[in-house]
Amino acid sequence: MRAIQIQRTGGPEVLTPAEVPTPQPGPGQLLVRLQSIGINFIDIYKRSGLYALPLPAILGEEGAGVVEAVGPQVRGYAPGDRVAYCSATGSYAEFQVVPAERVVRVPEAVSSDQAAALMLQGMTAHYLVRSTFPLAAGQTCVVHAAAGGVGLLLTQLARALGARVIATASTAEKRQLARQAGASLAVPYEELVAAVKDQTAGKGAEVVYDGVGVATWEASLSSLAPRGTLALYGQSSGPVAKFDPQELNRRGGLFLTRPSLAHYLMQPGELEWRASELFKMVQSGDLSLRIGGTWPLDQAAQAQAALAERRTTGKLLLHP
Repeated sequence: MRAIQIQRTGGPEVLTPAEVPTPQPGPGQLLVRLQSIGINFIDIYKRSGLYALPLPAILGEEGAGVVEAVGPQVRGYAPGDRVAYCSATGSYAEFQVVPAERVVRVPEAVSSDQAAALMLQGMTAHYLVRSTFPLAAGQTCVVHAAAGGVGLLLTQLARALGARVIATASTAEKRQLARQAGASLAVPYEELVAAVKDQTAGKGAEVVYDGVGVATWEASLSSLAPRGTLALYGQSSGPVAKFDPQELNRRGGLFLTRPSLAHYLMQPGELEWRASELFKMVQSGDLSLRIGGTWPLDQAAQAQAALAERRTTGKLLLHP
């Protein structure tokens, strides 16, 4: 099968098309013939070496497609079933073996592109607003990089819960997309703190959802109300430096959490709950998905470069 491999860590140039053996499903596994593959910042973290993984490796954490073969001890799935999954490394390929416990069925009304766009980024947005800091009507949240794949979904989910969203984005076009997704205000990064203070009569936001990291760290802390929460769920601009926890006390008894999706899929039924809510919102029209770009599998390097250089909006996908 065709796949994109890395033999060493580095820049996009280490993403190399290769012919590798098609894997076979073992006990509790499904072989999925991929139709749509999600591209995410975690792929870049692994490619660059920020997150370690054994080499050589096939990157990619999510995909959607059709069950090709069913391994022993798997019940309830058959060849031809439409499925999607996330948090299973190796999706930059024509086929992938996936644990059946990480797979969800895709409703007939949801396309493979939509399913792939929802799995990692959609469920990230879901756990942030429903579990990490459960938003309530009338509260104010900050969403950084609001025109990105997670940001657009976060903004819509927050608005659906009745919260006010103050968004950041780097260009006027991206800020307009954030407003269209439901942000009450969208500003350049450097204007965030003043905007939050103005919009909240000096109080600050109850929560900041920050997937950017070092570049937004100071503004995120400065935008919070006393006892507010900073949910630092990513680091697209680089990791935050070590800091003195006393800083959280000095700024008003703040809470800091560094969550990841795996922590919010640990309990039985969590995967199905999050996926089913997102699929239902897409089918009802309450959640709009923006596909910001698609590339053939062999152009994974170009796709990752576009994401890293912030030349895109919405979700990016590969097609085998």
